[in-house]
Amino acid sequence: MNRILFDKSEIISGVATFDDVRAEHAVKVLHVEKGQILKTGEIDGCIGTSEVLSVSEEGGKYSVSVKVSHQMPSMKPWADLVLAPPRPRVMKRLLPQLAALGVGKIVLVGAKKVEKDFWGATLLKSEVYKPLLIDGLMQSGSSLMPELLVRRAFRRFLADELDVLFPSHLRYVAHPSASATPPLAPAQGGKRVLLAVGPEGGWTDDEVALLEEKGFARYSLGPRILRTDTALVALIARLMERFDPAGLG
Repeated sequence: MNRILFDKSEIISGVATFDDVRAEHAVKVLHVEKGQILKTGEIDGCIGTSEVLSVSEEGGKYSVSVKVSHQMPSMKPWADLVLAPPRPRVMKRLLPQLAALGVGKIVLVGAKKVEKDFWGATLLKSEVYKPLLIDGLMQSGSSLMPELLVRRAFRRFLADELDVLFPSHLRYVAHPSASATPPLAPAQGGKRVLLAVGPEGGWTDDEVALLEEKGFARYSLGPRILRTDTALVALIARLMERFDPAGLG
């Protein structure tokens, strides 16, 4: 937790008081004391610092109050994702990492090999997935919340919404291949990247062909077939070096 984030509603007259896992982390890990300065931010707002006003404990539960000063813009997302989702437990591990790595919009699509019971998972409820995304933001030190969209009709999404949501992105589709990966397009004037990653069983040939018709270039890490969470982190980390203005630091 490299930056403690507050919802706008938690900041009242410039003061935020919190008594959840953030407070426990502040006390047990950061060893906060009155007058100490913490890195903080407002979800979907600016970042900055906060001065600790008080620290208390009652019945093993900690409470911390801070005076906030958030004036700096957060790092902006640099990439977006079209993802045929893996199993819910894998997706649960992935969401914090995607937020930490700077993904701004995540569109979950219904590719052929997506397990049908995924669409009924409690993970798709905002009260379940938002805390996971916030965990990732606090790890990375950024504050801009990723947006998660669900589009079960893959072909309809490509036909009706892809160009509206992502009109000028550099588009790549992850596809394992023994052939050499074609060179990436040169970084152009802050253009964002759109990466399409298939389910653990992979995209079908028809799905890859549809993506290529929509301007996606194949992008491969080589012939090894990786699990979705491994492949996604590796792909995004490699793309970050070229396209993320904030850099890897």
